[in-house]
Amino acid sequence: MIMQGTLVNVGAVIVGSVIGLIIHSRLPKRITTTVFQGIGLFTLFLGFSMALKTNNILLMIFSIVLGSITGELLNLEDKVNKLSEKIKKKTKSKNDMFTEGFVTAFMLFCMGSMTILGAIEEGLGGVSDLLLTKSLMDGFGSIALSASLGFGVMLSVIPMLIYQGGLTLFASLLEGFFTEIMIMELSAVGGIILIGLGINILEIKKLKILNMVPSLLFIVLLTYYFQ
Repeated sequence: MIMQGTLVNVGAVIVGSVIGLIIHSRLPKRITTTVFQGIGLFTLFLGFSMALKTNNILLMIFSIVLGSITGELLNLEDKVNKLSEKIKKKTKSKNDMFTEGFVTAFMLFCMGSMTILGAIEEGLGGVSDLLLTKSLMDGFGSIALSASLGFGVMLSVIPMLIYQGGLTLFASLLEGFFTEIMIMELSAVGGIILIGLGINILEIKKLKILNMVPSLLFIVLLTYYFQ
């Protein structure tokens, strides 16, 4: 069944988040703060390891520039934050870290190479091994995230389902469009965005990383025409 891997992934994050929320209520503030910092360092490591796999730095730079300009014009950061605040009010959550949890979890769960490769693999009719492996990793990851960031982590499955499921459906409709080089460059640009996320988590500087998300579309187009 198409999107089976994504649905399992969503279920794993929900289960992990529930466990994390149970732990969250019992952990001292200093421990959740340290866990949060550890997540930030891991995010930087993951971002750098992904970004360094690019074979064309110029295409990466152009995609980041064009994507950031597009994101600013569309004001994506503010729109997502407003959406997150609406969800927070609807769920009557009193967690001050709700938006951070919502955005951080989505970015971590969806910017990695396993998301891109797994969704495309499943969309092309392959087995869901990558997404099932990712589900296990995200399940454990969501425990740590929700333990430090709260309920917003669980609700990140909504944009995750849209993004990851959409990529799967897109791949199924355009079989043969995604090349190995395109997937690698897409993953590398995702790594740059994760570096920005890591900087935000560690509170080094506040970056509008959501405004950079259109870069993922531009790297696909640029790679298609210039590789």
